[in-house]
Amino acid sequence: MKKLLAILLSSMMLVTLASCSSGTDATTEPTTTDETTMEDTQGKVLNIYAWNTEFQDRFNEFYADKVPADVTVNWIITPNQDNAYQNKLDEALLKQSDVADDEKIDVFLVEADYALKYVNSDYTEDLTNIGLTDADVAGQYQYTKDVVTDSNGALKGTSWQATPAGYIYRRSIMKDVIGSDDPADVQAAIDTWEKFDEVAAKAAEKGYFMLSGYDDAFRVFSNNVSSPWVVDDKIVVDPAIQQWVAQTKEYTDMGYNNKANLWSDESFAQAGTDGKVTGYFGPGWFFDFVLMPATLDDPDGAQEVGNGSYGDWGLVKGPQGFFWGGTWLCAATGTDNADLVADMMKTLTADEDTLIAITNKFNDFTNNEDAMNEIANSDYSSAFLGGQNHISVLADSAMSIDMSNSSPYDQGLNESFQSAFMDYFNGNVTEEEAYDNFYKAAIEKYPNLSR
Repeated sequence: MKKLLAILLSSMMLVTLASCSSGTDATTEPTTTDETTMEDTQGKVLNIYAWNTEFQDRFNEFYADKVPADVTVNWIITPNQDNAYQNKLDEALLKQSDVADDEKIDVFLVEADYALKYVNSDYTEDLTNIGLTDADVAGQYQYTKDVVTDSNGALKGTSWQATPAGYIYRRSIMKDVIGSDDPADVQAAIDTWEKFDEVAAKAAEKGYFMLSGYDDAFRVFSNNVSSPWVVDDKIVVDPAIQQWVAQTKEYTDMGYNNKANLWSDESFAQAGTDGKVTGYFGPGWFFDFVLMPATLDDPDGAQEVGNGSYGDWGLVKGPQGFFWGGTWLCAATGTDNADLVADMMKTLTADEDTLIAITNKFNDFTNNEDAMNEIANSDYSSAFLGGQNHISVLADSAMSIDMSNSSPYDQGLNESFQSAFMDYFNGNVTEEEAYDNFYKAAIEKYPNLSR
């Protein structure tokens, strides 16, 4: 895995870097901190690497006041697209053993798509070395621990969230299309892909789009694959991914989607008051961090039912259960803030009361089975979802999330595949040409792979 990490680090950095500015070779690794020599230390700067402000918002709300007054929290945020975040992080990790203590990475965030790249390396600290125990994380969903457990069984990360997901639908549109906006009726109407297609056709007849764009449903299919992206250094396009291609081509040709890219302004403009998109696939973080702001007529105003389309939404499982993403905190080897990092992790990812508070504040499905079961069986409701207790929808599926087909290549290959097929969906290239373009881009990104 060290060899694989070197290949992954170097190949990703070649996308944007001709060479490391420090001159450090990509196979150089920082000095590993031995658990017997870990001291109680506290630096003056806590450096946290992330790709957006999602964790920063939760940190500021529930932990910032616990940071010692003489410690500066330094957020280094780089967008995820085109591997920009990983390139920035990799460049810093390669210099970790050479820079001054206050310049060292203390914590960096990873996603499931590429977690193994860092977990199976010496750049991440075994969390037991900094004071996080098995008892601390005993209440977390098992898959969230599996994602960040290395090949030797060491836990290398922890998360405040689990990310089971579903179909987030516009109540008023669905009522117009199928005659009901009740979650039970909606789920019965779209509980298979065949039924989902039928509702999409009915929605189109009334001037609505079932999905916003090309890649809205991609994660549902990619999280239900029967094989990882890479087997014996060969790229494998799973039948589930092929099914996504076929469906998306049909939806584009038939006018069932709005031909928007997932993260575009155009996509989320359709979530507003006059939007015509019936629904979006997503987990709890998608409600709060992405979709909810787009539903408000006044984004800076109070989040109230009747303000834009806020409150005119519901959630169902949809045709297939799936998860999407999630964010894990890793302690960087060489951190000079081990005690502070451990305390932050315990508070934000392992304290049941804090996790319940995060759910109440941000609508997150948080990473504690007892906490989520308690909320699922309570009178908790989400104003954004028209008073629905969405935790009860997601709690069961969280127990069945399977990470066995994940690989270190997931983010890069997912992005390359979706990008290559945009031209096919729009009729600019044939399907065969789209596959050729995908393989070319993938092998340029990962030279150790073949088709």
